[in-house]
Amino acid sequence: MSLEPRSREELVSFLQDLHQEFRARGDEWENNTLDGFLEALVAWVHDSPGAYRHAGEHIPPDGDWTFMAQALRAATVYE
Repeated sequence: MSLEPRSREELVSFLQDLHQEFRARGDEWENNTLDGFLEALVAWVHDSPGAYRHAGEHIPPDGDWTFMAQALRAATVYE
């Protein structure tokens, strides 16, 4: 599972793989409830500058934060 999707299609594939992983062994995840997952997502996005620095990398300056916010919001109601 690539952590660097370079297109919408690759992001879809990444998300499908992540979902399959959760279905197969989500009970092994540290954050295996929606509440825990969202709490960890908030914490990671907040701390991401440090996470990138620790890995010797820089946050992508052209990340599409609006697209991801819209996708996360849409997932609360999309069928």
